[in-house]
Amino acid sequence: MFNILRAQDQQRGANRTLRFEGEALGGPISFFMVDAEPGQGSMLHVHPYSETWIVQKGEAEFTVGGETTRGYPGDIVVAAPDIPHRFENVGEGRLALICVHPNERILQQNL
Repeated sequence: MFNILRAQDQQRGANRTLRFEGEALGGPISFFMVDAEPGQGSMLHVHPYSETWIVQKGEAEFTVGGETTRGYPGDIVVAAPDIPHRFENVGEGRLALICVHPNERILQQNL
């Protein structure tokens, strides 16, 4: 058995980011599909699980704890659980990024 969420049925936010929680379709993974303008990103937050970012397009700056790094297309960055983190589009064009949450729901505490 399988479940499917068709592209035409997906609800994107005002910033064109899709939030998917696996619980809705019986899956153990949730994610954000980010489509961000330069200067946009997430606020500082934490999760009780690790978060994995997959950079598809553009250039992102990731802050995890007190450290920062840059990510480029094809890079994968992982933040440990319970460590404050965020990302920002620091490139000149749009940032396409997938933020993977290994949980059926996104559990996030904004700081």
